[in-house]
Amino acid sequence: MPTRLTELDWQSVFVDRFPGDPERRNFVRRVSNVLYSETVPTPVRAPKLIGWADRFAAELGIERPMEEGNADVDLLAGNRVLPGMRPYAARYGGHQFGQWAGQLGDGRAITLGEAVFPNHGRLEFQLKGPGRTPYSRHADGRAVLRSSLREFLCSEAMHFLGIPTTRALSLVATGEPVVRDMFYDGHPAPEPGAIVCRVAPSFVRFGNFEILTAAGEHDLLKQLADFVIADYFTDLDPRDPNVYGQWLDEIARRTAVMVAHWQRVGFVHGVMNTDNMSILGLTIDYGPYGWLEPFDPGWTPNTTDAGMRRYRFGGQPAVAMWNLGRLGAALMPLIDDEERVYRSLNAYQQAFADEYGRVLAGKLGVSDVDSDEGQELVESMQELLQAAETDYTIFFRGLSNWASKGEPGRLLEHVSPAFYAELPDELRGRWLAWGERYVHRLSREAATDAERTAAMKRVNPKYVPRNYLAQLAIDAAEKGDTSVLERLMCVLERPYDEQPGEEDLAARRPEWARSRAGCSALSCSS
Repeated sequence: MPTRLTELDWQSVFVDRFPGDPERRNFVRRVSNVLYSETVPTPVRAPKLIGWADRFAAELGIERPMEEGNADVDLLAGNRVLPGMRPYAARYGGHQFGQWAGQLGDGRAITLGEAVFPNHGRLEFQLKGPGRTPYSRHADGRAVLRSSLREFLCSEAMHFLGIPTTRALSLVATGEPVVRDMFYDGHPAPEPGAIVCRVAPSFVRFGNFEILTAAGEHDLLKQLADFVIADYFTDLDPRDPNVYGQWLDEIARRTAVMVAHWQRVGFVHGVMNTDNMSILGLTIDYGPYGWLEPFDPGWTPNTTDAGMRRYRFGGQPAVAMWNLGRLGAALMPLIDDEERVYRSLNAYQQAFADEYGRVLAGKLGVSDVDSDEGQELVESMQELLQAAETDYTIFFRGLSNWASKGEPGRLLEHVSPAFYAELPDELRGRWLAWGERYVHRLSREAATDAERTAAMKRVNPKYVPRNYLAQLAIDAAEKGDTSVLERLMCVLERPYDEQPGEEDLAARRPEWARSRAGCSALSCSS
C-alpha cells in the first residue's frame, strides 16, 4: 500500500551530524564554522498541487495527495513541518562565471528532512521557493511558476533519458504573486508563485567544500568529506591514507559520465557554477537550461552568459574540468599533494574521452569512432550540421531510421525533417558524400540493419523537453490548465519509444519560438 508523505519516518541526519548556526532568527547574514542554518519555510496563502511525478512516487511507494487542503500538500508547500524534521538551508560558496563569489548558500531552497526507502536508501526532500533563508541576500526566497515547472519537468525527463539527476516529486502553486524583473531591464512584474519538491540522496555540491577551505575551517572540511565518503562512496576504504585522492578520482569519473550524456541528448545546463555542481555527479539546479535544437556548439540558453558564452553547449566538458580543479583546490588540506589533484583532473579527461567516444559511436551505430576515419566522420558530420540549421534530436533519430547500409542516396529522405530550411544543392551534395562514407563505415559492422537501428534508438531519443514545449506548458499552467504539462510528463517517460499519436511533440521548433523568451533564451530570474 502506498504511504502518505505525512506518515513517513522523517529524519534529520545531516542536521544531527554537523554543527549548525546557533542563530535561529531568519535574517540575511554571514555565518562561519557551520554547515547549515535551521530555517522554517514561510507559509503560503493557497497551496494547490498542480504537478505530481506519478512514476517517481510509485517507485518510492508514496501516495498522491488527492483532496484540497490535504496535509501532504501543506507539507509540499512549506506550510507544515512534521516531527523528525529540522528544516535547514545549507551554507556553501562557489565560483560563478569563473569568479569566486564567497558565501552563497541555499537562498531559496530549504531541506525539510530525509526518509529511507527500500530501493533508494536515504533520500533528502528539499523545497525550492519556500521563502527567505539566511542566505537569500537581497532576494525573497520565492520561485515563480515558469522556473518551477521547468525544473519539475526536466528533472524527470532527464531521469528517463538515462542521465544522472536529482528528481522532482511535486509542483505546488502558492496562490501568491512573486515580483520578478524577467529580463533585468527595469520592468518588474508579478508572476504566479510555485514551489517544487526535489529529491536526491544528497544536495551537497562542490561549493560546500570550497567555502570551508576559503574560511580556513579545515576540521569541518574533513568532517564533511568523511561523511560524504562513508555514506555515498561506499566502495572506498576510509582507512586508506589515499582515500581523498581516490574520492576525487571518483567524483571526476561521475562528472565526466554525466556531462558526456548531456552532450548525447543536447542538454545545456546554462549556469555551471561550482555551486551548481553535485558532489555525487548528478544534474542539479535546473535554472536557465535549454535543449539544443539547431546544432550549434556555441549556443547558450542563459542571457546572463550571452556575452562570454562560458556555459555554451560545446564548452560544458571543459567547464566541468575547470570546476573540478576548483574542487581539487578546496580539498588540498586533505590531499596535500598538488600532483595527486592533477592526476584526478587527468582521470576526468580520460573518463570523458572514453564515455563521449562511446556516446558518439552509439549515436552513429558503429562500434567505435577512435580511428582517424571515425574522427573524420564525426567532425565532417558536425560541420554539416552547423552549415545549415539542423535539429540535433531529429537528425539522429532520422539517422536511426535509415536502416539500409546500401542506399546512401536515401540519407536525406530520412534526415530531411531535421532541416529548418531547404538545403542548397552544394550542401545536399556534401551530405550525400558524407552518407557514402558513412555507409562504407557501416559495411564493416557485424550488426544487422535491424540490430543497428534498435541500438541507435536506445541512445537517440525521439522526445526531449524542448524549450518551446516547456513554454507551452507554462502558458497553459498560468491559466490554470495543467493538461499540457501532464501530457508532456507522460510522453517524456518513454523518450526512446515511437509513441504513435504524439509525433507533434517531436517536431522542429516552430518559427514563432525562434526568438520568444523562454523558447530561445532565459535569464536566471526565477
